[in-house]
Amino acid sequence: MEQPYVLWFEDISLADLPRVGGKNASLGEMIGQLSEKGVRVPGGFALTAQAYRRFVADNGLEEDIRELLGLVHAGSLPLGEAGTTLRQKFLDAPIPDEVAQAVTDAYRDLARRSGGEDPAVAVRSSATAEDLPEASFAGQQETFLNVVGEEALLESCRRCFASLFTDRAINYRSLKGFDDLKVALSVGVQLMVRADSGASGVMFTLDTESGFPDAVVVSATWGLGETVVQGTVDPDKYLVYKPFLEDEQLVPIIERTVGAKAIKLVYAGGESGGTELVDTSEDERRALVLSDEEILRLARWAVILEKHYGRPLDIEWARDGVSGKLYIVQARPETVQSQRSATEFTMYHLEEKGRSLASGAAIGDGIAAGEVCVIRSTADIGKFRDGAILVAEMTDPDWGPVMKRAAGIITDHGGPTSHAAIISRELGVPAIVGTGTATSDLVDGQVVTLSCAEGEKGHVYGGRLRWSTEKVDLQALPETRTKVMVNVASPAAAFRWWRLPVAGVGLARLEFLIAEAIRVHPMALAHPDRIDDPGEAAQIRELTADYEDPREYFVDRLATGLGKLCAPYYPRPVIVRLSDFKTNEYAHLLGGHAFEPVEENPMLGFRGASRYDDDRYRDGFELECRALKRVRETLGFTNLAVMVPFVRSVPEADRVIAAMAANGLVRGENGLEFYMMCEVPSNVVLAEEFAERFDGFSIGSNDLTQLTLGADRDSEIMARSFDERDPAVKKMVADVIVRAHSRGITVGICGQGPSNYPDYAQFLVEQRIDSISLNPDSVLRTVPVIAAAEG
Repeated sequence: MEQPYVLWFEDISLADLPRVGGKNASLGEMIGQLSEKGVRVPGGFALTAQAYRRFVADNGLEEDIRELLGLVHAGSLPLGEAGTTLRQKFLDAPIPDEVAQAVTDAYRDLARRSGGEDPAVAVRSSATAEDLPEASFAGQQETFLNVVGEEALLESCRRCFASLFTDRAINYRSLKGFDDLKVALSVGVQLMVRADSGASGVMFTLDTESGFPDAVVVSATWGLGETVVQGTVDPDKYLVYKPFLEDEQLVPIIERTVGAKAIKLVYAGGESGGTELVDTSEDERRALVLSDEEILRLARWAVILEKHYGRPLDIEWARDGVSGKLYIVQARPETVQSQRSATEFTMYHLEEKGRSLASGAAIGDGIAAGEVCVIRSTADIGKFRDGAILVAEMTDPDWGPVMKRAAGIITDHGGPTSHAAIISRELGVPAIVGTGTATSDLVDGQVVTLSCAEGEKGHVYGGRLRWSTEKVDLQALPETRTKVMVNVASPAAAFRWWRLPVAGVGLARLEFLIAEAIRVHPMALAHPDRIDDPGEAAQIRELTADYEDPREYFVDRLATGLGKLCAPYYPRPVIVRLSDFKTNEYAHLLGGHAFEPVEENPMLGFRGASRYDDDRYRDGFELECRALKRVRETLGFTNLAVMVPFVRSVPEADRVIAAMAANGLVRGENGLEFYMMCEVPSNVVLAEEFAERFDGFSIGSNDLTQLTLGADRDSEIMARSFDERDPAVKKMVADVIVRAHSRGITVGICGQGPSNYPDYAQFLVEQRIDSISLNPDSVLRTVPVIAAAEG
């Protein structure tokens, strides 16, 4: 029986993939199976693979394909020359009358169905193969938008046929082992959504960076979506937590990032249609493309599609600029992250040694090689070269953006608890800190190898050395009685390490989110009239311009960031520590100098719990509480617990608990738990009294060591006296565990000690500590130590 040349989408299903290719089969499947579930897909029809084969046969093109590509595969003809010749032969060949008639008849029928004359259509290639129906050939052939009229449609179909022999498509088939003569091409003809005056984009049903499966990632731009697909525009990005989408009361949007959106693709003038790129307006660049309602609707459609297809998807969508309606215009399998193992991690091994140029504390256990890029101040950050080795005297939160672009990080100053160390761990970027003289010993442009794979000390070697990697199977890690948790500060790091088999997050630092995502002192947002620096005031107005109330800028961005941090671990607990900036660190935030006193010793000054009910910070603390409350009640992450840092006395604890209650955070309400950092000797001495007020303690070994031994942990001079393994510190730790357990509350530790020293982890296990929270890069090597200590 002769196969038809045209099939309407509503008559197609996935079973027709060999006839119409993956793209068209998916469109038909959605229209036929998912319309009743609310998924809206523009109608149209498919020119079948049989039409392509008739076109090839009638024009004698099979012999040309065999001869020219045979020469390419034999190495006697350049691919580019063969492709150019074949495409021209296709473009010069007439479409058989019967095929052309089927296309024009269907186009006229589509006009009647849509109620218009010569409707604008998208003409998309959909490759298939006679005996390889699983081959989607995504992205290998051409698409033509805003095609108007019968002649333009037929010409676009011919150009789609020719695009089966673009250089990239020929090369793709060669790499995949496909027979060029068994591959055919179907053409989809779909009503255009007027996205040129609306918006469009793509979405994935998992996080494309980390592979986290419980997220929908939506990209959006003004105009037609080809700019997003082709990567020619920086779109908005939205991230939605899938498991909460069924609850209509929640708004689980955990990221809203405004893209530059400098250009947009719109309909071109002329009778036959076409498209053109134009600049966007300033208002379009600043504004978010989608409302929350639209983001959630698209995300819900994505979940419906994923459940129907039974696998992660890459989906294209559009919003009609006239009707305002959203549409799905394409869906195909996601083929990158979904193919990666969820149980493997990588370990690094240096295979040769070179001359050591600098050394310091190793952060992480990775290896990186590249050109040195010495940056001496934040004013020079623009000179940094992506993928280079960042060398700086030290870093602070202002360096966050450039650190993310570095292959490795080296600093003159700082130790294992410095900003550079903490952030590099969470980014998964190897770093060496406290080298003393790296900025003078290393030369800009010099090629080096940075190794953190040799123990506690990291080395910078001259030249590009050989190194290897080893995959670690997470399933092979032993189980432990002691709960193993993870320390995380940034949302990006939370997503990066989601695969780790941990019991939750033992420490999430609020101040790093404030420094990187907000950058403004919360009191400056509550009292903008008190900012005395005109330049800073202008910067703050610029940052908060999209918010009627500048305080909402703080609450919204902090809540969203915390939601993203909580998502990978839900329903496991995420213990968020209230802000613990010191006054000198708060002062570096925009507007901060107007609200922060100058202290001789900020480490022991106005920090932690002492700030929260003080007039000098009370209004800022209210904003922190509002954000935490929103994470739990609006986003839905009731796994968020609150931890209070640096509590000096029992009355101070009572005042903080009362202040939180006044701001809607009540211990025990909707399962809310309060924890206290145990880091001041008074916390140990009065452990029983503190235990009556909190659900658990988390030992902060850095500050507890500092205050027990009287050694400034930021002082390089005192570095050799700073040791959390000192008998006095260990006695404090052992004591508080016993006393807390006597009152029925849990004790964990979130300091650096267990990550650095296996014997310290063994000591904690012997003391029956309930949980150990490790830096992400330390989990793999420390879990076996804990298991061995447990016997």
